[in-house]
Amino acid sequence: MTGATTPTVSDAASGRSGIQARLGDVIFRRLALGAGVTILVALAAVAIFLVAQSLPALLADPADLRGEPESFWHYVAPLAFGTVWAAAIALVIAIPIAIGIALFISHYAPRRLAQPLGYIIDLLAAVPSVVYGLWGITVLAPAAVPFYQWLTENVGWFPLFAPPASGTGRTVLTVAIVLAVMVLPIITALCREVFVQTPVLHEEAAYALGATRWEMIRMTVFPYARSGIVSASMLGLGRALGETMAVAMVLSPSAIISLAILTPENPSTIAANIALNFPESAGLQVNALIATGLILFVITLVVNSIARAVVNRHERSLESR
Repeated sequence: MTGATTPTVSDAASGRSGIQARLGDVIFRRLALGAGVTILVALAAVAIFLVAQSLPALLADPADLRGEPESFWHYVAPLAFGTVWAAAIALVIAIPIAIGIALFISHYAPRRLAQPLGYIIDLLAAVPSVVYGLWGITVLAPAAVPFYQWLTENVGWFPLFAPPASGTGRTVLTVAIVLAVMVLPIITALCREVFVQTPVLHEEAAYALGATRWEMIRMTVFPYARSGIVSASMLGLGRALGETMAVAMVLSPSAIISLAILTPENPSTIAANIALNFPESAGLQVNALIATGLILFVITLVVNSIARAVVNRHERSLESR
């Protein structure tokens, strides 16, 4: 018969390799799906636990919550404010420094210097938070006292630097500096990777138009890396919001809401308050601490949702161009 063909060994081998490839795709797809579902289940389990354990404190008599005269929300409001306030100041300090370091490593430093410097920055992420806390309370806080006094004497009319200055240096600003150092390697590493991925053709086109190196970075690198910078900043913010030991060791907390960052009385953070009070709490007090943890959980989700919305908006604007 003229139309018949006989299967060869190569055809059989290619068929087996095709089956193996499809089997590998199926296994990988199911593993990826399982990992994604596991994340969602864990997140839902944490949320259910926090809500269930928080309800007794939310519905209890305010007088039972460490003698609070009004309500649970008056108890948690200074903690929530202090959490967001300290983390926001830390980001204001850390983001410009991190972007500058990332730009130096990716576009300015020679290769023999850029690689070791990148390793050193990455190693900062491996330092335990307790070490940062010890550095903050034994080195940074005492050294900052003269500077804080100078600020209150000369710029005390500005609300952030309102007197009196702390005599120990254990202030919101000190905590913010410690948090900024802690989140610096995270933001720097991510920004550096995004800067390096800027298309070379875009950079060469800017140079061809007569741009200087800074103009090239401003016109090509920053627009391309904007979503990455936002993502890195929000990741650092999440680390700063949830930091416990360093804040608990450095800060001198009080149940107040104040914008002053140099005074002896400072608003505490949710994570530090839980760490300091949980060992001696019992009954309804434990539920109150878990309820503050629920507030921190919600704050983190809101911050991440805002960051994701900003990133998606930027990506859509790039696609429309």
